[in-house]
Amino acid sequence: MKKELLNKNKNVTAKVFTLIFFLFIFILILRLGYLCVSGKVDGIDLKKFSNKRNTKNETLYALRGNIYDANEEVLAQTINSYTIIAYLDESRSDGFQTPQHVVDKEFTAEKLSTVLDMSKEKILERLNKDAYQVEFGSKGRGLTELQKEEIENLNLYGIDFITTHKRYYPNNDFLSYIIGYTTSDDDGNMIGEMGIEKQYNKQMTGINGFVRYQKDLNGYKFPNSNEIRKEKVDGNDVYLTIDSNVQMSLETVVDKAKNESSANWIIAVVADAKTGKILGSATSPSFNPNTKKIDNYLNPLVSYTYEPGSVMKTYSFMAAFENNPNFDPYNETCITGPYTIGEDTVSDWNKTGWGTIPYSKGYTLSSNTCVANLIKNHLSKQKLMDYYKKLGFGSLTGIDLPNEYEGKVKFKYDVEVVNAGFGQGITTTPIQQVKALTAIANNGVILDPYIVEKTVNSSTKEVTYKADVKEKERVASTDTINKIKDLMYKVVNSDSSETTGSAYKMDGYDLIGKTGTAQIANPRTGKYYEGKYDYITSFAGMYPKDNPEVIIYVAFQRSYNSKVLPETVKIIVKDTAKYLGIFEEAPELNKEVTKYKIENYKNKLVENVKQTLDKKGVTYVIFGNGTKVIDQYPSKNTTINTKGKIFIFTNDDVILMPDLTNYSYKDADIVLTKLGIKHKLDLNGYVGYQSIAPGTKITDQTEVILN
Repeated sequence: MKKELLNKNKNVTAKVFTLIFFLFIFILILRLGYLCVSGKVDGIDLKKFSNKRNTKNETLYALRGNIYDANEEVLAQTINSYTIIAYLDESRSDGFQTPQHVVDKEFTAEKLSTVLDMSKEKILERLNKDAYQVEFGSKGRGLTELQKEEIENLNLYGIDFITTHKRYYPNNDFLSYIIGYTTSDDDGNMIGEMGIEKQYNKQMTGINGFVRYQKDLNGYKFPNSNEIRKEKVDGNDVYLTIDSNVQMSLETVVDKAKNESSANWIIAVVADAKTGKILGSATSPSFNPNTKKIDNYLNPLVSYTYEPGSVMKTYSFMAAFENNPNFDPYNETCITGPYTIGEDTVSDWNKTGWGTIPYSKGYTLSSNTCVANLIKNHLSKQKLMDYYKKLGFGSLTGIDLPNEYEGKVKFKYDVEVVNAGFGQGITTTPIQQVKALTAIANNGVILDPYIVEKTVNSSTKEVTYKADVKEKERVASTDTINKIKDLMYKVVNSDSSETTGSAYKMDGYDLIGKTGTAQIANPRTGKYYEGKYDYITSFAGMYPKDNPEVIIYVAFQRSYNSKVLPETVKIIVKDTAKYLGIFEEAPELNKEVTKYKIENYKNKLVENVKQTLDKKGVTYVIFGNGTKVIDQYPSKNTTINTKGKIFIFTNDDVILMPDLTNYSYKDADIVLTKLGIKHKLDLNGYVGYQSIAPGTKITDQTEVILN
């Protein structure tokens, strides 16, 4: 009985296991059928998963276009950047005759410490990690081509590099607000964030390509397998109207002015009077787009709006001449001194005025109350406002820069009209001042200023955009222009008792212009600050008088030394006039002067460049002991003579402090800027002392003081 029961239980158990087995097979068949139909497991597409594991996708990053100046000098470029890595796992060397991993960690750490800004101990700490490979943190990223070559020359086992791209600005804080800078998104694409980098971001970005192929488990491409490739399209290059020689002069003189005046900010602009091209625009404070330590993100040229002051009297007088062609400023008089308008009183800068004087003297002495008489007798609110707007005030100039502000030209009440007539209660930008001055320089025809000359396909060199001189409407007659130029000439060239601009007089230079002094409004209260230095002082002018070629606009906020602005303007005039060949200097006696055009010496062998310059009898100075030229000053196509001096900078990776004794402050600033040496210029004229001895090795922390 027990045996029969046992057999019966065995049969039941067998049937149960058989049922479970067939149920498992059935479920398996259903699962396989589902996989065949859907191709998914837990929501994962098996085909895509397999392709992802076996397919290699590489992005071919398009190079961002370069930015060049008018002489084709590089202002911004995309360069290779390297991250150093060390392979630590011995398996890396399997199948190789020479080691592919770090063998001697002590030796490797010691050698790398001579190149990387890391101690031997810190490097060794990384090399002793239990990992397949390691990086070296921030000190091992962003390495230059020279640093990479130096490490490669150490012939160390197990050291390799990851290549990426970064935006590089070879002149550091040179023209920074115009050029701008870039950032990178999560995919490594560069995005322009300011200046030309932002304005022409689309044109310079290009289109990424890719390579797709099948790989084995080790990541190698299958032999004879198909490869899908889409080539990248590099971005367009942008060429500016900026002349680096003019810009370098501006940068130098603005830095000097900042040190001497302690002004809150300074803006200096030089433009081609006949085209509207911006030749230079320097600002202090500035910033280095390589490090992006930025306090202010507004470009002063186009984004600073402020009450311009008495430079607006030029346009008030032009409006009066246009409204009344018979208006004679030399024979018609105005009464100066306190001028009452309802409950308000307008005063002159000297508080008392000068009694009854000709309108011409009212202009040269910058009389506010004379302008009040001018508006009363020869203009109206609407005519003044219409003329200001015709000159471009209150509107965007359309220059090729982002974030341009239009300022404010609105006035309603009588006192507001008078205030506007001498530049208070309205706001303008520096670029609007430049635009208005083009009307005077071009016999009454106003021009739109511009800063981009052309864009070029970086691969084919085809010009994809070319700027033209943008003539606008005629805003003044020839008679008006002649009258206003005569008045502007008297501002600069009259005796100090007759004008506010006698400090700008330069023997041998036909400079004309108008001075400006404006109170600074408190944005919170709407009232003016009343401190001794709470003013924006400016100069708006051009030269030569009869046929202007260059426009200059310079403004200081809160300058603590009133002599600095005139000296700054005069240096700008001398430097630009000499460079552009507008005013000839008398040659030295008994010395033959030979003019010639400088060539491009970059990327050439130093010895070959020396031979070329020696044959021409040129004075030159070579900085560094490298074999190739990486920079020069002046730039190519600059015309100089045998009295000039050329600076040649080589690819020496060790920077030593040069001997700058007896260098002019300008040349000293240029040399130190090109070498990337931090410095302060506490001098006028020539260098007599430098705080760092010649031959001293320069580090990132080094700062030299010259006086």
